[in-house]
Parts: sequence; structure tokens; C-alpha cells
Amino acid sequence: MDDKAPIDFWFDFSSPYAYLLSERIDDLAARFGRKVRWHPILLGIIFKANGSAPLTLQHAPKAAYSMRDFARSARFMGIPYRHPDKFPLATQNAARAYYWLHGRDCALARRFAHAVFRALFVDNRDVSEPDTVLAIAASVGVDRDELAAAVQSPEIKERLKQEVDTALSIGVFGAPYVVIDGEPFFGADRLPQIERWLTSGGF
Repeated sequence: MDDKAPIDFWFDFSSPYAYLLSERIDDLAARFGRKVRWHPILLGIIFKANGSAPLTLQHAPKAAYSMRDFARSARFMGIPYRHPDKFPLATQNAARAYYWLHGRDCALARRFAHAVFRALFVDNRDVSEPDTVLAIAASVGVDRDELAAAVQSPEIKERLKQEVDTALSIGVFGAPYVVIDGEPFFGADRLPQIERWLTSGGF
């Protein structure tokens, strides 16, 4: 099982569909002896590079449909969901914090990531605020002052920039974007296809 390549999961903490997939992807991968590499990125930069925009900022019918589908998809998957009052929003502080934590303790970084997603999409907390990110980190056992300094470090800022550049280079255009053995899947609704792909080794 150890020779199976990890699954890459590209996401922005502000993506409702990425939140939904984040609640399922690790357990699914584990059933097939896979690990998942989480890659928080900044969709604002991705959209700018591709001439796109968040779903809720597109034309009115598409925006209205998207809002309906976020909640419906969550109900279908049995995942708690409350659309945030502030949306879309910036997530660079959460993404930087993740990468710093990941370099120290992968499991802790994963707990932090889940806590950020749930704070935004269940508890309606403004994760664009640095103090909110620090409070979330503290709630999972991270030293608040140490993290506050780390997210402003040039090294962590550069790490996030590199991840965004890598995402663009492999064709990421939105989130969630999952890559399994070179095969890309876009959207939480691709979870059944991901499961079939892992089951059969491709189709």
C-alpha cells in the first residue's frame, strides 16, 4: 500500500464545494491505501489568471443557482452547512498558517484545516480576519503568538505563492481540484467518480 501515490487535493478555504469534499476525501482515500496531500491556494489569483470569478459574483441566475446548490449538496452529503454572511472572502492567513503547521506536524495541520472550514461554513466566522485564524489555531492546540509571527514570514508567504504557481501550471482553474495518478477531477460532485477510479484503477 505504501507504493501508491498520494492524492492531491487543491482548494481554497473559501470554497463551499471544497469544504464538502474535505469532509470525505481523507476517509475515502484511506479505504484504498492512499494518503491525501492538501494544498490550500488562493482562488482570487487563479480566477484572475483565467479571467473567471467566484460563482456568486457571476450573472444573477448562476449566482442564485450556486447558492441553492451549495446548501442542497451539503444536505445530500449529510454535512452541516450555513452559508457565511461574508462571502467570498480572503483566506491567505489561513493558507499560510496551514503550510507552517504542515511543516511541523501534518496531523495538526489537518485538524486546523478542518477547523477553519467548519468555522466558516458551519459557525459563520470571518476567517479572513487574522485574529479569527489565530483563535481557530489556538483551539486545536497551536501557540497563538508563534503562529502570528510565522504567517508574516517571507518563507511562508513564498511557500503559498509557490503552491499557487504550481496549481496554475498544472491547470487548476477552481476548487476543489483533485488529481489522482495524473487524472484531474473538479468539484465535490465528482466524489463517486473518484471512488470508482480508485476502485478500478481508472476507467
